[in-house]
Order: sequence, then C-alpha cells, then structure tokens
Amino acid sequence: MREITIGNESETVIERADYPPEKVKQILGNEVVAVLGYGVQGPGQALNMKDNGVNVIIGQREKSRSWDKAVEDGWEPGKTLFPLEEAARRGTIVQYLLSDAGQKEYWPTLKPFLTPGKALYFSHGFSIVYHDQTGVIPPKDIDVILVAPKGSGTTVRRLFLQGKGINASFAVFQDATGKAAERAKALGIAIGSGYLFETTFQKEVYSDLTGERGVLMGAIYGLWLAQYEVLRANGHSPSEAFNETVEEATQSLYPLIAENGMDWMYANCSTTAQRGALDWFEKFRDASKPVFEKLYHQVKTGEETRRVLEANSRTDYRAQLDKELAEVAESEMWQAGTAVRSLRPERAAKSQG
Repeated sequence: MREITIGNESETVIERADYPPEKVKQILGNEVVAVLGYGVQGPGQALNMKDNGVNVIIGQREKSRSWDKAVEDGWEPGKTLFPLEEAARRGTIVQYLLSDAGQKEYWPTLKPFLTPGKALYFSHGFSIVYHDQTGVIPPKDIDVILVAPKGSGTTVRRLFLQGKGINASFAVFQDATGKAAERAKALGIAIGSGYLFETTFQKEVYSDLTGERGVLMGAIYGLWLAQYEVLRANGHSPSEAFNETVEEATQSLYPLIAENGMDWMYANCSTTAQRGALDWFEKFRDASKPVFEKLYHQVKTGEETRRVLEANSRTDYRAQLDKELAEVAESEMWQAGTAVRSLRPERAAKSQG
C-alpha cells in the first residue's frame, strides 16, 4: 500500500504488489466467481480473472449474441458457461454486470440465489445508490462490494494483455462476513487493476455519471463538434478541421498529458500555443462550469438516472440507439475521421502490404 498526498489530503492506494498471485489465490481459492452478463465489462473482467487463476463461470441468457461471444471466447456451455440462474446458484461471489436497466429487471429473479455468506459485486454504484428506482436492496447476510475500472471493458482486457493495469476504485457497502474488503481488493487485482483507490458506492456513481456525460464522452464530443463546425463555416476543409480538432488531440497532445501532465504538455508545445491555451482555458472553464453544476445536481437528485432507466427500458431502445449512433457515424465530422485514420502510417502500410 502506498500513501499519496495531494494538497492537504492524503489517501492510501492498493497496488498490484500488495496482492501478489499467491495472496489472491489464498483469498479467492475457495470461491466460485459467477459473472452475470457478458456485454461491456463482463468479457474483460472474466477473462483476466481466468488468466489469473480464479475459478470463473459465466451467466448469460441463452440464444443471445453475448452467449455466442462467450463461446467464441472459450467458455464452455455446461462447464463454465450457464444460464443466468444456474450461474447465480453456483457462484459464491456474484458479479452483477448486466446493464443498469438489466439489473433492475433481473433483480427479483436473482435475489433468492443470494444466500448467506455470498458476495454481490458491482462495477457501478447505480443500482444500490438509486435503489428507490431500481428496487435493488440486498439481503443483510451477504457482502456487497464494488470494483469500478476507470475505463471500458475493452481497455481492461487490452491493458492486461499488455502487462499493464487499469486504475480502479473499490468500495464496501455491506460487510456481512468480515472479509468483504479483502474480497473486493483481491478481485480488483484479479480483474487486471494496476492500483485501487477507495471510494463509496455513492461517490463512485456520482463521479462516474458526471464524468461520462462530461469530459469523458459528452462534453468532449460537444467541444469537438463546436470547433469543427466553426472551422468548416469559415472555409476550412473537412480534413483540416478534423485534424485540428480531433486527430492532433488524440494522437499527439493527449498522450503527452497522459505521460506527464498538462503543464508538461504545455511546456512541450510552441510558445504561441502555450500563450493561447493559458489565455483561453479560464474562459472555457467559466462557460462550462454552470453546465457541470447542473449535470451534477441532476445526477445527485436522481433525475438523470430516472431518464436513463426510462429510455433503456423501452422496447425500441436498441433500434433507437442504433439510429442515433448511425447519425454520429454518418456525420461529416466522423466521415472525415474515417478518412484521416486510414492515412495514419501504420494503417497505410497495412493497406499497401
């Protein structure tokens, strides 16, 4: 464990070295980890645990795309791949990785399988924190824990295969057995985390929902689109507008920020770029902060989750989602993106090979 100090605050983080393979095996050796859901987070977490020697089984609806994907990934029906109810019955730790709407829908079916001493694991605090909307209230005689990777399931698996680890938070909502924290931390390392920081279910969901709608996805796309449209309206070509808006950010500047921080990135850009960034970032902060305050308020009060659950529960949700995503993909900005990405040296070389 390592203590880090930021300003006047100190926190302890759990590193991979704190939970080496033999310790993970000691904690989880007698457990059967049933991963319910094989969509976004399920594959990466399950495969990483399997590679780390954990006894993992998958629970998934039969005759579904996710069931077929699990088979393609090497899970065997009747041995390591089961219908949801059978996996829940067999598991001593149940990783509840269905979608948020799916968790609400399936909860009455799952609850009877959560017998005393088991652990119920989440990767998002949604269902527990907004239990008044989801109905998810766990029995008192089980552990309720969380490990939330700070990235997509695809990234969880990719970084693991590269010998790296993703950052993740962990939390204990309910400790019925006295070993909930150890279960959570061991699972956090087993799914491929590089380090773990402690949080609560409430703080995790508030920060996660704000981040997804903010700088991680919603806000960044909104900013990109605004700049792209201004450049195009002033006569810049699609290629130039996309390069100056997205390509240079993702391929050059963001990796520099990831490497050593914003100040280091500024220091490694031209003096003209430095001056412009330092003069303008406060204007963008001041313009967007009220939007973030409104967003956080809607997350905290449950307004955002009510809208999400309502939308995700509609029978035409998948068709509507596909339509909205197609509109993004077919927009001029992302058509330009497809063209620009095809010209990256590594892709161009493959097309010529």
